[in-house]
Amino acid sequence: MIVEQRIKDFERLGLGMFVHFGLYSVLGKGEWAKWGHKISHEDYEPLKDQFNPEPDWAERLVATAKELGCRYITLTTRHHDGFSLYDTCGLNDYDAPHSAAGRDLVREFVDECRKADIIPFFYHTLLDWREPHYETDFPEYLKYLRKSIEILCTNYGKIGGFWFDGKWNKKDADWEEDALYGLIRKHQPDAMIINNTGLGARGELGHIELDSVTFERGRPKPINMADSPKYIASEMCQTLGSVWGYGENDLTYKSPSTLIEDICVCRKYGANMLLNVGPMPNGYVRPLDAELLKVVGKWTKIYGEALYDPRPTDIAIKEKPNDFVLRDGNNYYMFCFDVGMGGDGNVVVWDRDQAHVNRFVFPQKIKKVTWLDNGKEAKFEQTDDITTVYTIPFAYGTDLIVRVAKIETE
Repeated sequence: MIVEQRIKDFERLGLGMFVHFGLYSVLGKGEWAKWGHKISHEDYEPLKDQFNPEPDWAERLVATAKELGCRYITLTTRHHDGFSLYDTCGLNDYDAPHSAAGRDLVREFVDECRKADIIPFFYHTLLDWREPHYETDFPEYLKYLRKSIEILCTNYGKIGGFWFDGKWNKKDADWEEDALYGLIRKHQPDAMIINNTGLGARGELGHIELDSVTFERGRPKPINMADSPKYIASEMCQTLGSVWGYGENDLTYKSPSTLIEDICVCRKYGANMLLNVGPMPNGYVRPLDAELLKVVGKWTKIYGEALYDPRPTDIAIKEKPNDFVLRDGNNYYMFCFDVGMGGDGNVVVWDRDQAHVNRFVFPQKIKKVTWLDNGKEAKFEQTDDITTVYTIPFAYGTDLIVRVAKIETE
């Protein structure tokens, strides 16, 4: 099976930020507002005269991603409403340079990513509610789509990849994928190519040029690559609320606990987590979003050593099937769920001295086991090929949701 370098590199990015930003942000009703509220073209398109992000929107966005611990950002360069954040170079005037912004927002985004050593990825819609040829002359529409992608391939330097969405809208159509992906390979040979299979086909393989499967709003599972000639990565995308674009009245926030656990489960299967924000019309991340991401970022800073480079193992922890072990060379990392906080039994669930017992078959001699959050050594035993690690709760006043121990071998 072929294992391509760009895919191996992508898997070690670990955590990315998804950014849904466009004209729909002005309405504050989510990225599908035009369709969901049955807004006509005539009423929707004047939003571009109100769309004018602050000059430092991209700088602040990238800083938020950096604090979260992201190594890449995937920006909606064009969503289903057909409006482009980039200069379409004459394909139409439905783009950021012809809006109140009067400038190329993708250029600003890419420039700020490079300053911060963040890899820029481009989301681009496949379906289009505005371009008439999408319904009347599909082959002609596909030419327009490829011209759009060629602009993104050639005008912004090296990018991390393309994230396509909307093929599920015309399941039986000929999307001429060979031509689309061949265009990207010509101009951006090292770019990841991802085509979202949506809510109904999570983890499903597709065209041979696709480099990663997607798990939209769903935790990943092992991929069946039995019939695939090359190794495929995987990525879960999740949003903080119910909508992906800015939703002023979307209050269905996920907890930091849920998001941290999602990130960990992704890494159990070698998948990346792509965590979404929907900036406000001025381009700034909503304060509540930013604060929530800061909380998650505390976890990634403490456990970053275990988050990015280590890869999955087949080590099974029978008593605690949610727990798992990753490997990076001679170092292993044990992820422990439901550890809890220690203290007096009248105050907390756990007794101060109570410990989980994690038993598993381990092939090597262990030198020591250390908790990454405080540097203290954990008690362990090795008998024959069975290893036992005693997982104690966090100290009173601390609960980091998932605790990680570094296992160093001789």
